[in-house]
Amino acid sequence: MKELTVQELYTLDETIAKDIFDGVTYPWEVLPKISGFILELGAELSEEEYEKRSENVWVAKSAKVAPTAYINGPAIIGKNAEVRHCAFIRGNAIVGEGAVVGNSTELKNVILFNKVQVPHYNYVGDSVLGYKSHMGAGSITSNVKSDKKLVVVKTPEGNMETGMKKFGAMVGDEVEVGCGSILNPGTVVGSHTNIYPLSSVRGFVPAGSIYKKQGEVVEKRED
Repeated sequence: MKELTVQELYTLDETIAKDIFDGVTYPWEVLPKISGFILELGAELSEEEYEKRSENVWVAKSAKVAPTAYINGPAIIGKNAEVRHCAFIRGNAIVGEGAVVGNSTELKNVILFNKVQVPHYNYVGDSVLGYKSHMGAGSITSNVKSDKKLVVVKTPEGNMETGMKKFGAMVGDEVEVGCGSILNPGTVVGSHTNIYPLSSVRGFVPAGSIYKKQGEVVEKRED
């Protein structure tokens, strides 16, 4: 399904991880590759722009990292990014340029494109968030099914098998996720879409949509 492809969801020039998507059709295919990719890329980063703060943790010199934040490697924190008080980066995380990782936010096995904001009490795991996407306060990705079965992506054309037990959400460019929302395992949200607050989202949400609730998704209109 074309709408679920990397090319439709993301502006690849807006991430330092662009090369991880080479030869990839669907973005969730990169999830098992994030750790190894960071280790290779980190070793090549400019020492003038990045410093290695601990084992396999590279932080841009222009980034702001609160002393109370915890960053476990492998991880790369991009230029002018901000990692705020009590953020918890568990590892396998790429935080893009100008991105914000906020108070008590937890990241694990993720790629945040440039200018992504996860600023208040968010959990993002086994996910890819596109350029300028924003998760409202308390919104999270749920990355494991309650029955522990492998995650499938539900689409109008049928279910797509991923072969993965852990898979949160693929969120396209400039998506707004409302406060308190849950993106259930295998969620794919097309670019420029808005998710209403307190939503429980699963499956595929088309680009340029407003997700009001399950079964009520409308196309955005330009006034």
